[in-house]
Amino acid sequence: MREFTYHEAADVAGAVATLTRDPEATFIAGGTNLVDLMKLGVATPGALVDVARLPLHDVTELPDGTLRVGATVRNSELAAHPEVRRRYPVLSQALLAGASGQLRNMATTGGNLLQRTRCRYFQDTGKACNKREPGTGCPAREGDHRNLAILGASEACVATHPSDMAVALAALGARVRVVGIDGEREIPADELHRLPGDRPEQDTVLRRGDLITAVDLPPLDAARRSAYRKARDRASYAFATGSVAAAIQLEDDTVADVRLAWGAVAHRPWRAHLAEEALRGGPATREAFLAAADAELAAAEPLRDNAYKIQLIRNMTAAVLGALTEGRR
Repeated sequence: MREFTYHEAADVAGAVATLTRDPEATFIAGGTNLVDLMKLGVATPGALVDVARLPLHDVTELPDGTLRVGATVRNSELAAHPEVRRRYPVLSQALLAGASGQLRNMATTGGNLLQRTRCRYFQDTGKACNKREPGTGCPAREGDHRNLAILGASEACVATHPSDMAVALAALGARVRVVGIDGEREIPADELHRLPGDRPEQDTVLRRGDLITAVDLPPLDAARRSAYRKARDRASYAFATGSVAAAIQLEDDTVADVRLAWGAVAHRPWRAHLAEEALRGGPATREAFLAAADAELAAAEPLRDNAYKIQLIRNMTAAVLGALTEGRR
């Protein structure tokens, strides 16, 4: 591991200023992903700016009903929060589906969003990887890609984003609050992460020095009837081979509102806008759910060994929506 200096941030402005003026510095909070990457030699920061003790660890309700989650709220605390469990069960379920209890006790909201891909080529410094070293190639396209992208990939990269929480936030229409050198701004959760294009080394739209300070959960009626389902190769402590976050609101037998996002299929959590459009105003039936998933999956471009994800996501989408609407029509 490369030698580095350590700074404990006293306030948000100071943390942003330190990172902005030092191109080799990076933020650290829980460190559950960053420290692993440092041990592997994938991440080699010259300085760590610790933001874990900044006053960003509260969950508060705003006057309009928005639930604001501080960036350093631990994953285990957020999953257990009464208002999250009552108003956004999809988020609580997604958090509990990720990692182990010990890691959830350390991992933070902001850090979870910014974790990097688990593609084996990215994590192995002995192999080429455009995400780690731009221009070196993407051996995953012809190599081990069983768990990599079927949507939105490029010739340069077929990596997937590993977060479960981020998929739920995309479905909920959450907004990520960011402070940078030019002040504060908001980014829709489903626009925070980029598709790879020809710049796969850029995971997000964040600028140098930007610090995530909070995530805002909107007062969404459909979110009360929501769920997260994750497929994985083993029952415990494994990243998704595919996942579905769904929220739905019915009026009689008609879909009044629906929100869908998929995980482990793209470089970012995949908000299924076409599927949502196909469902709104229509019947809440398995046939409709499958047809909507098909409309979204028409753009899929699977590789040799990951075409199974198309059928997996299709069936999971219908199953989750079916479970949410069964007996409630």
